Amino acid sequence: MDKGTLIEFRLHGERRLAVADRPEGKKNWLFIDEKGQSHSLKPQRIDYEIAQGYEVKDIPDFLAAIVPYLDPANLEVAWELLVEEGEGVTPADLAQLLYSEDTPTVCYAAYVLLAEDKIYFKRKAEIYEPRPSSQVEEIKHQIAVQEQRQRDREEFLERLKENLAGKTVAWQDGDRPRLESLEKFVLQPEQNHRLAQEILTTLDRPQTADAAFKLLVELGRWSIHENLFLRRSAYPVQFAQPILDVAQDRLISPPEDRDRDRLDLTHLKVYTIDDAATEEIDDGLSVEVTAEGSQKLWIHIADPTRLITLGDVLDLEARRRSTSLYLPTGTIPMFPKELATGPMSLVQGQQCAALSFAVVLNEDGSPQTYSIHASWIKPTYRLTYDDVDEMLELGIEAEPEIADLAKAALLRQQWRKSCGAIDIRMPESSIKVKEDDEIAIELLDDSLSRQLVAEMMILAGEVAGCYGKDNNLALPFRGQPQPELPPEEELLQLPAGPVRFSAMRRCMPRSEMGITPARHAGLGLDTYTQVTSPIRRYTDLLAHFQIKAHLREEVLPLTGEELQAIMFSVTASAYEATQVERQTNRYWGLEYLRRNADEVWQAMVLRWLREDDGLCLILLEDLGLELPHRISRSVALGDRFEVQVSSADPRLDTIRFRELVTSE
Repeated sequence: MDKGTLIEFRLHGERRLAVADRPEGKKNWLFIDEKGQSHSLKPQRIDYEIAQGYEVKDIPDFLAAIVPYLDPANLEVAWELLVEEGEGVTPADLAQLLYSEDTPTVCYAAYVLLAEDKIYFKRKAEIYEPRPSSQVEEIKHQIAVQEQRQRDREEFLERLKENLAGKTVAWQDGDRPRLESLEKFVLQPEQNHRLAQEILTTLDRPQTADAAFKLLVELGRWSIHENLFLRRSAYPVQFAQPILDVAQDRLISPPEDRDRDRLDLTHLKVYTIDDAATEEIDDGLSVEVTAEGSQKLWIHIADPTRLITLGDVLDLEARRRSTSLYLPTGTIPMFPKELATGPMSLVQGQQCAALSFAVVLNEDGSPQTYSIHASWIKPTYRLTYDDVDEMLELGIEAEPEIADLAKAALLRQQWRKSCGAIDIRMPESSIKVKEDDEIAIELLDDSLSRQLVAEMMILAGEVAGCYGKDNNLALPFRGQPQPELPPEEELLQLPAGPVRFSAMRRCMPRSEMGITPARHAGLGLDTYTQVTSPIRRYTDLLAHFQIKAHLREEVLPLTGEELQAIMFSVTASAYEATQVERQTNRYWGLEYLRRNADEVWQAMVLRWLREDDGLCLILLEDLGLELPHRISRSVALGDRFEVQVSSADPRLDTIRFRELVTSE
């Protein structure tokens, strides 16, 4: 190295030119760049030695002189000349090839072209070899893809900003992954979401799930009350078009009925009793006086198997869903709505396919005789619970069957109680959200009509269970282990009503499902199978498939092992759906309280969560909502006091109350 040698080196990745000034130590030389800064460099730090005889003041002119030679197109020309023979070149060779010169300026320009090239040449020691044509084409393709991605990203961000500014934009197909990345960030914040975080950073927003949620709301992608519980679940909100197409085909051309000898019960008076808003009507009731003068109860259950076959697309979709989802914002049905509320339902005035359970009771309320039939019925009246309560109260003589059903229900209730049934009646409420997000909470009365329907459905489940047990059928039997309730003297010390029921409820084990009969302790029945909601509960549908096949004297469609496997999958899905329902109801319950923070609510202490910390569960009696509350004074279970909401955040699932102290 001589003084005045012009070299190139890199400082923090930036290309720099400098002139050798003097040796420093045994190996280093001191170089001065165009800014006058000194750099002590080892030989390894020098990328390219240009030429001798330069001063620092010459660097700007030297850099200006190479500019006309820095056209990358020239490099492509050289590559085309060299690629066939595969010959490598040095910067000096390239300068001679392209410009027929080998001056320091031209050689350095050739070096810069080669050093910055990522497409045509690869360096091997001091030689730059031309890449094969296939490799060059692949690199060009990758670069084009990257450039297109960058353009797409910039165009997306432009549309994003226009939308946030209130302009209407037409989102492109390529925008979907970016928008979905924001959704995934909200739903699974614990995972890595680089793309979503880049979008938030570009918009100068925090890289948080909450910021992503707010952005989605501003973009109109989500509502401020978006159901994140539902989105996090595997439950499908919409039906795929092929499913809807099959449903439409079944509406137009129903399949041949396999139950050709259905029992004609269209002469019976049939009552369907539901809430006014119910659309999937899957049960009806009749009373018939037999020739012997005994009273026969009929529980008619909708027969969706008339329109589907085990294993077809509609059945598999229902299996995937496992249940209809009942949310404050509306119902997401297990079957397409056109079928569920149409030919699958028991529609007033229309001839409907049903699975009818006939029962004659003994004087004590136990089943004396029973039978099950694939049938035709014609629902006579569609009644609400309020209608039936009013008819019972007024004693309408024109409809004596209603009173007969109520008496039978009371008899059944007493009989089950004598068999050990555990009667827990906690307040229940119905939360509905209208299209304008107005929330209504209705406390459901434990009325005679609701007890009537509940008892008849339990009776049908007992008959189905007995039929399965008597005929050794594999059915989805439901049982419940015997709970260890507190001693009666301990229960009697608790205030009657919700407090006592709450203490009992805590002791109740979860019900279980299996393919063999089992006692259901809560209902007081030795065998029980749910069959009364086949339009909205898949395990009920499985029971229908098995029972109807046996009635036709056919081989059961499912073996015990096959049924067990399906039940295992379905019950897991149903549990997830139940959790979504509970979480969604709680969200809207908290939102209702947040909006009505000025209201005063009557609260009752239900039970202690952590008595040492004063944390208890209270019941808002007007709403039927159970919520945590911390008390700093001495209270007893069952004590009542008035509260107001001091803060509530449905999204964070938090609520705090303040107690209203009345002066004596």
